[in-house]
Amino acid sequence: MATILNFLVAILFLSFISRGYCQCSASDISVTEFRTGFTVQNKLQWRVIIQNPCRCDVWNLTMNCAGFQSAQKIDPSVLSKSGDYCLINGGKPIFASSSFSFNYAWDTTITWDAVSLNVACS
Repeated sequence: MATILNFLVAILFLSFISRGYCQCSASDISVTEFRTGFTVQNKLQWRVIIQNPCRCDVWNLTMNCAGFQSAQKIDPSVLSKSGDYCLINGGKPIFASSSFSFNYAWDTTITWDAVSLNVACS
């Protein structure tokens, strides 16, 4: 009987641990931005790399992009802006431990902060 109880406690403990590995929040998303060395319509071109370090896929990633402008056309399936917020990758997944990137052209960079996302663990 004690063996069965120990086994059930171990299973319960492991299920809590495995759920912890799938925790991912907006604060886990990191952004790197740098100049590409090119210009578009006399504006500096910037490369934005959004990194998902989580063990789970994230989707519907929305970022604060207040002040964002681009002289370079950006496909709405890559980035769509609504007010001060941008939907990244058309809401499609950014897979676990991977990144998503795009270029834009403007005089200065902005601060990219993830504000919301959905998490999908398999």
